[in-house]
Amino acid sequence: MALQVVQDERDGWVVLTVSGEMDLVTAPVVRQHVHDAVADGRHSVVLDLAGVHFCDSSGVGVLIAARRLMRSCAGQLRLILPRNSPSDGVAHVNRVLAALGVRRLFEVFPDLEAATDDAARPMSA
Repeated sequence: MALQVVQDERDGWVVLTVSGEMDLVTAPVVRQHVHDAVADGRHSVVLDLAGVHFCDSSGVGVLIAARRLMRSCAGQLRLILPRNSPSDGVAHVNRVLAALGVRRLFEVFPDLEAATDDAARPMSA
């Protein structure tokens, strides 16, 4: 399945809804969307990864680079990885992040409502 990124806005946050596979070929598309948001002066970004059913180390590298970019401009990056999903994709992304020891680096939320709520607390790793 090809990667698709849809950009939206909610409560001052740029929301990038990502679906498909994040791999060596497709992950740069996500990176470019994050860079474009920052270039447009946006410093609060949510990556909705609920629709990602495959993520390799290239995809994880893009997530880490996005985190680094957002921190360098005093911005915020939040990920959406629902607790329960009808597909096994979310579990896969969580397993990859955990296996590489980077899950704890991210603020992860179960849904868009929580991710765009400044008072919400991220889920524990």
